[in-house]
Amino acid sequence: MELWFSEFHAPDVKHSIRVNRHLYSQRSNYQQIDVFDTPEFGRVLTLDGNVQLTERDEFIYDEMITHVPMSVHPEARDILVIGAGDGGVVRELTRYDRVEKIDLVEMDPQVIEVCRTYLPENACRLDDSRVHIYYDNALRFIRKCHAAYDLVIVDSTDPFGPSEGYFTREFYGICYNALRDDGIMVNQQGSPFYKHDADAMRRSHQRIVNTFPISRVYQAHIPTYAAGYWLFGFASKRYHPVDDFRPREWEALGLSTNYYTTRLHVGSFYLPAFLERMLQEVEH
Repeated sequence: MELWFSEFHAPDVKHSIRVNRHLYSQRSNYQQIDVFDTPEFGRVLTLDGNVQLTERDEFIYDEMITHVPMSVHPEARDILVIGAGDGGVVRELTRYDRVEKIDLVEMDPQVIEVCRTYLPENACRLDDSRVHIYYDNALRFIRKCHAAYDLVIVDSTDPFGPSEGYFTREFYGICYNALRDDGIMVNQQGSPFYKHDADAMRRSHQRIVNTFPISRVYQAHIPTYAAGYWLFGFASKRYHPVDDFRPREWEALGLSTNYYTTRLHVGSFYLPAFLERMLQEVEH
């Protein structure tokens, strides 16, 4: 008998992956956690039936949400990561010698323990001495912070259910206050292709535009995410993601990547016409 994992990307669209083995299945205090072993995408982590990452394409997401802001902010040393319990974002951040502190706030301890066991390549740097893990509600945690961070990375699940609070104007205002005068916030903005996701993206972008003086959207192509087309938000108090980009300085670091390049960095902010229209409607 064949075993397949299927996820609805839209009411009339389903994405399916053939499964070799169901490695883990447990309900934590917060969500259903599953890990599958698949022939095409390697190990796949799902939360409440939604793909969070696969071994095959996680590098795209983690590199784009990390290296884009790190290549723009020349002095990012103190960093807050919200979510990202799999460890992929932390892994990329620890590659920078200038980083002094990474505070990781993850609501669900079980996610981190599952990833340590089943996705060790992602979780391999969670024990770095610069990493401090807090099992807490991110809203409660960040409210206590004022001008404490150079960079906030919001690696939450989609803006429905438990993570809905991470896409509100209140939350973005709290992130703004937690950043220093030249701080940057980046977040995942979902897909603009299907209407349900596109509406959520527009709401989120409008709230960020009303909070930060500089707000831009950039894109990446991730095969296992909805429509294979994913967006990130770049919000900043001072730095423009292209005008203040320092490609030569980043290249001098000698970091090896599988998706991100300095040319791709600039290109990722050039958006298709339909998406530009969506954003312009809420920006004005």
